[in-house]
Amino acid sequence: MHFPRFLAAAALALVLAPLGAAAQGKAVVTTERVRAELLAHAPEGLQPGKPVWVGLQLAHQPEWHTYWKNSGDSGLPTQLEWKLPRGVVAGDIQWPLPKKIPIGTLANYGYEGTVLLPVPLTITPEFKPSVLAGDVEIKLKANWLVCKKECIPEDGEFMLKLPARSTTALHGGAFDAAFAAAPRPLAAPLGDRVPESHARIDGQALELSVQNLPVQARGKTLQFFPETAEVIETAAPFTQAWKGAVWTARIPLSAQRSASPNPLPVVLADGSQGWRAELKVLGAWPTVAAAATVSPALEAALRGNAAQPQGAPPITLLAALVGALLGGLLLNLMPCVFPVLAIKVVSFTRHADDTHGHRVAGLAYTAGVLVSFVALGALVLALRAAGEQLGWGFQLQSPAVVATLAALFTLIALNLAGVFEFGSLLPSSVATLEAKHPVANSFLTGVLAVAVASPCTAPFMGASLGYAIGLPGPLALAIFAALGLGMALPYLAASWLPAVARALPRPGAWMETFRRLMAFPMFATVAWLVWVVGQQAGIDGAGALLGLLVALSMVVWAFTLRGRSRLALGALALACFGVLAWSTGDAITRQAAAPQAAAGGRWQPWEPGRVDQLLAAGQPVFVDFTAAWCVTCQYNKKTTLSNGAVLGDFESRNFALLRADWTRRDPAITAALSQLGRNGVPVYVIYRQGRRPVVLSEVLGVDEVRAAINQL
Repeated sequence: MHFPRFLAAAALALVLAPLGAAAQGKAVVTTERVRAELLAHAPEGLQPGKPVWVGLQLAHQPEWHTYWKNSGDSGLPTQLEWKLPRGVVAGDIQWPLPKKIPIGTLANYGYEGTVLLPVPLTITPEFKPSVLAGDVEIKLKANWLVCKKECIPEDGEFMLKLPARSTTALHGGAFDAAFAAAPRPLAAPLGDRVPESHARIDGQALELSVQNLPVQARGKTLQFFPETAEVIETAAPFTQAWKGAVWTARIPLSAQRSASPNPLPVVLADGSQGWRAELKVLGAWPTVAAAATVSPALEAALRGNAAQPQGAPPITLLAALVGALLGGLLLNLMPCVFPVLAIKVVSFTRHADDTHGHRVAGLAYTAGVLVSFVALGALVLALRAAGEQLGWGFQLQSPAVVATLAALFTLIALNLAGVFEFGSLLPSSVATLEAKHPVANSFLTGVLAVAVASPCTAPFMGASLGYAIGLPGPLALAIFAALGLGMALPYLAASWLPAVARALPRPGAWMETFRRLMAFPMFATVAWLVWVVGQQAGIDGAGALLGLLVALSMVVWAFTLRGRSRLALGALALACFGVLAWSTGDAITRQAAAPQAAAGGRWQPWEPGRVDQLLAAGQPVFVDFTAAWCVTCQYNKKTTLSNGAVLGDFESRNFALLRADWTRRDPAITAALSQLGRNGVPVYVIYRQGRRPVVLSEVLGVDEVRAAINQL
């Protein structure tokens, strides 16, 4: 059996492709909570002295919000970092009017629905657009915190090309609406006898007196937004009154005040329109005592911090390298790698008498594994440095990648079962080339082994990979290389030790039987991959993939025929496959809604902050970080985590059981894994109030879990 190199190359491309596009700039970034888009408005073109605007538009899912320049009692304002051509300078965000968002006993300032954060660009005389390019690249890196009951930090990199010599006004309506929503500056008082607007310090309160508000605002109850954070008690009620045309208010100062601005920039609003003023502060700001009274909100936050366990203790570089080597060695025992090993077993047996060829093949396989692990590690490190929240096995979080791997393994299984030989499908020149280059075959078999092994996390691997993410590039890649060396080590040793070659059975008819037997683990892998797609894209996605695999099998069978039927049936099969792929492709690639745990069930879904809430209530917590594409996770779930004695111990010790499902990309789960010093699943953690989290083994045993539970 000559394993075709184009299939293994396709496997490597699958590993590298899904997030390669994510590293490139784009105008739109979509998460489960926010759709962010970079917009531009240059109605008179890019010319010095002419108005040019860019802005980040955030469209929030219902009940989610992001924050104003002063976020209030919690939260963080959206931050924009621009990369612009020479001669183009970005100004500050022209913040639209926010709304007050109560959160329990706290209050925040932010935005719901859709908001555009416009930024003015100044075109200076130094701006010289390229004559050849004609377009100007505007690049943005944005960070925002989006909150509902929980808060999730998100980010995105954007790129927009503006024509240098023509106008851009497609989004003029959105910018006009943002300009209309921006607070307007209050005019200065007219005449020397009219007192200035001011804020007077009176004990632990601010007494405001604001002049020159427009006529339509007079007599209305106004909202008050200080632009400086941590000056007032944001959630506290305050009194206000009108004295003719003058608006007055008395607002409590924050007991934890961290700023004493003078003048004090504020925004007043009547619900639809806002006005900005800088109030002169009269009197001295009160001193904040070192032992000031702690507000209830801060007190709750401090209790939460005290209850938050510290991360797992760090490991050394040497320990990480040894752990990676041992983890790679144990990867060969993981069920996800087993199907590919059949290829190596048959190959070793066929060439048992060729010592030189055996050794060269072992080196080539090792090189394929090492290159693939280092390339995959470099991609993960590069994308994380660019702001992507990624972990080990990230490529299988894409349904398209899982579906393509299912197609690849279907072809391998059909070949092992004897349905076809690659030489019968390929042109004779290609088939001959294939037979003449077994070294390339061995190298690409190593590539395929890594593609299949990447979703698995063996013992010792987790801590090493988590440690690698925080290291400088060369040291991190050394750990990935050690992982690859460990995985290839058994085959490298077998190819160079004559005793191993002599111990192998002689080639014979049994090899053909063994080869066909190995088709069934391959088909089992396909069944698992279809199930994974079902978890990601729903039952319709799994059904569509099954239909495509049947059509692919028909294509392979048709081209094994002879004579005219080969062309006729082959063309028909290809047409069926193409129509099916075109009509069902969206069902496979789209992400279905995440399933929710049944109300009142033993296992509840993990979400940010949930562990802290349970610990604060005095309840210990067990978290299962898992994914549908992780075979080890599923094995542990069906065995140890379903064991009656284990579940009985959880119940008797009043454990809360949370399941963090990482089947789809989830930045919050990625961040939680990073805090634990891990970069992939499975991860099993026991949390207790005031103590370090206990991270258990990747391959769980009943005794290990029960011992950890009963240490409470």
